[in-house]
Amino acid sequence: MEDIGQDILIKASQGEAQAFEEVYRLTSSFVYNVALRIVNNREDALEVAQEVFMTIYHKLKNFRFESSFKTWVYRITANTAINFAKKKNRHKTVELEEFFKEGAVENEVRAKINREDAQARIETLLAALTQDQRACVTLRDIEGLSYEEIAQALNININTVRSRLKRSREKLLSLKNEVGYERV
Repeated sequence: MEDIGQDILIKASQGEAQAFEEVYRLTSSFVYNVALRIVNNREDALEVAQEVFMTIYHKLKNFRFESSFKTWVYRITANTAINFAKKKNRHKTVELEEFFKEGAVENEVRAKINREDAQARIETLLAALTQDQRACVTLRDIEGLSYEEIAQALNININTVRSRLKRSREKLLSLKNEVGYERV
């Protein structure tokens, strides 16, 4: 996620549409990707992202710059996605994308199949975790946050972060070996 200037955030918090559009442009892919990793479904991630931006729009005027904007957005996104997943409370299935396009070269098709296969494996492994574990793994291993940033974003104790990550990694390693995934 790109850094956003405090002046843009202040203008957006005051209702300036163009400034909020800039905030959206700079954060939308990040919000969607975090949501996708937690809810493990593209349509649900889009719905979560929409809800996140509604929350940001309404609460931006209360943002006091005491923490980083990035951490604040992480917290809103992770919490919204976790709550959405808990409400939905159903098993997720891996969505298969169409990969044959008119005029596609065979090597390009193979490369896309391999990427999609790896993505499907990752999604399958992540689906085996609880939403809380998935949020921690996503924020640490995919988004690269520190333990402290994850604790702030999820509003939990840093030892809870460590514990969830340890259990998640053990579960993922066990499942990976059980299923026989060599590279994920």
